[in-house]
Amino acid sequence: MPRPMTAGRSGTGGGRSAGGRGGKSAPGKGGLRGGRQAKPRRPRFREQSKCRFCRDKVKEIDYKDIGALQKLTTQHGKMFSRKRSGNCALHQRSARRAIKRARFVGLIPYIS
Repeated sequence: MPRPMTAGRSGTGGGRSAGGRGGKSAPGKGGLRGGRQAKPRRPRFREQSKCRFCRDKVKEIDYKDIGALQKLTTQHGKMFSRKRSGNCALHQRSARRAIKRARFVGLIPYIS
């Protein structure tokens, strides 16, 4: 069933206006907005370092190691993502299991 027409919407579809940004840049501008030179961007993240558990050659993260588990959770009890914690996929899964086990046993809280 088609949606009813409302004020402010054109019936052409596509979502682009006639004089929008889809065309060529103005002559002499070099394709940049306002004629400014683009400055080189800094990398957002450091070079990828090894996972802390891989460095220590840990096979499985122990659920009784409260200090290590608390470094992998926020103050509210949420788990950090892999990107934030710096863990590899294998150790992130192991940490997830260890955190859940520690919560179940009562060593760390579900929420703060």
